[in-house]
Amino acid sequence: MNRIRTRDGGGVRALNGVERPARRLVCFPHSGGSAATFRDWAPAVPADCELLAVQYPGHADRFAEEPARSVAEIASRAARELLDLDPVPCALFGHSLGALVAYETARALQQRARPVRNLFVSGAPAPGRKGGGTTHLATDDELWSGLRELGGIDPAVAEDEELRELLLPVVRADIRLDETYRPDPYAEPLDCRIRGYRATEDPLVDAGRLAAWAEVGSGRFSARTWPGGHFDLVSDPAELIADLVAAFAEDVVVR
Repeated sequence: MNRIRTRDGGGVRALNGVERPARRLVCFPHSGGSAATFRDWAPAVPADCELLAVQYPGHADRFAEEPARSVAEIASRAARELLDLDPVPCALFGHSLGALVAYETARALQQRARPVRNLFVSGAPAPGRKGGGTTHLATDDELWSGLRELGGIDPAVAEDEELRELLLPVVRADIRLDETYRPDPYAEPLDCRIRGYRATEDPLVDAGRLAAWAEVGSGRFSARTWPGGHFDLVSDPAELIADLVAAFAEDVVVR
């Protein structure tokens, strides 16, 4: 099993042991997810690619911390940590809530003259097409039931009351971040390639709202769709990883 290495107590976790990377892939989890979501991606990325994932406050080994108050807060902290690393071609990937955090992190890095090469977004409408929502105000039973219907809760643990009590506050805080997020209407376009992914049976994002990600960048936009539901792309990610690795490699000159 691949170990998750903490970088000086911050939020960025190293999922493989590349000492002198030629490129870097940084992953941002969905609501209720953790850096461990991407642990099994390590064998599938190139040997010269450093695989990192961001652990949000209040999640997993950061459980004792207060949840973030905004998407921008998580992104700002992640960007500061990434700026401390050696500058190599960098790509960001985020699923659902993670897509918004990845986008805001890309903005923060670009503002500090370290633009990313690629932004990969999955299972999320474009920032300007977010419709708000009140799911974070639902009762515990309603929220848990909704997560089960989306496929975000393993059926084997769905009836575990103790686990439910641990997870619900974390998931609710994350959904609140997602539903109260508002993009900066004056944001500069990202100077990078953007590629979007969606599943055909995902009720949270249709083809039009995925395509609108083209509006946040000045570079090339592309998209790909697979069969399945909201969480299928990250629960069975082999094709997704292969696709984004190939797209990233198009724009990287290995040292």
